[in-house]
Amino acid sequence: MPLSDVQKSRDTRNIPISKVGVKDISYPIVIMDKNKSIQHTVARINMYVDLPHHFKGTHMSRFIEILNVYREKIALDNMEAMLQRMKEKLGAGSAHVEIEFPYFIEKKAPASGAKSLMEYTCEFSASLSSEFDFILGIKVPLTSLCPCSKELSHYGAHNQRSIMTVRVRYREFVWIEDLIEIVEGCGSSPVYSLLKREDEKFVTEKAYENPKFVEDMVREATQKLLAMEKITWFSVEAENFESIHNHSAYAAIERDKREKGVDNPVDKPGNCG
Repeated sequence: MPLSDVQKSRDTRNIPISKVGVKDISYPIVIMDKNKSIQHTVARINMYVDLPHHFKGTHMSRFIEILNVYREKIALDNMEAMLQRMKEKLGAGSAHVEIEFPYFIEKKAPASGAKSLMEYTCEFSASLSSEFDFILGIKVPLTSLCPCSKELSHYGAHNQRSIMTVRVRYREFVWIEDLIEIVEGCGSSPVYSLLKREDEKFVTEKAYENPKFVEDMVREATQKLLAMEKITWFSVEAENFESIHNHSAYAAIERDKREKGVDNPVDKPGNCG
């Protein structure tokens, strides 16, 4: 006897669902690496489609089947094809995939030259309805030193770990490494996974000589991203996990370079109090 397909049965409430699917799948993927051709990593993946009002449910197992078809071919150059397969396999008008993964870059310490791997959190967010849309995102740890504290204090200045998040749409391919390099130049000092004594001296003094508010960080990133012609849209966020306050400082800017008035960004500032 054939098994009944409950998901395909009719729903009478006349309410379509924008996104339905599976979340938090751990899965191996392959990412293009600027220096080493490719990099293997393990991602957390979310997959969704829309559901018409007349269907009771979607077929959750089909998401995993599609993922298994692509296996280690989950990469930028076939993201659109995977979304198209989701639409066809699930009878949907739109499909979405969100992929977050650790990405590693070899970094040299600034004074000793000691090499180590630095981890960055990256994300792909893609959707397909009538058109394909793709956003590349990175999260970069930084050191920020407070200009206000430096001005007021007789001894030193307070600093803290910061996270800058940049997301971009582009017309030409953008390397993850290039975005990270841009962002690391916007803080008081980059963060390293390995520092010898001479490196600690270097980054501490560099941060002191280069104080930055969160406002400074997002504005500097905006200037650099506006200058990149291949980028069509971007958002920039900076969050300082304050070392002397019981709160974080935050600032954000979002720009669509295809719109008029791109020289007048609206930012959402936060400061050190």
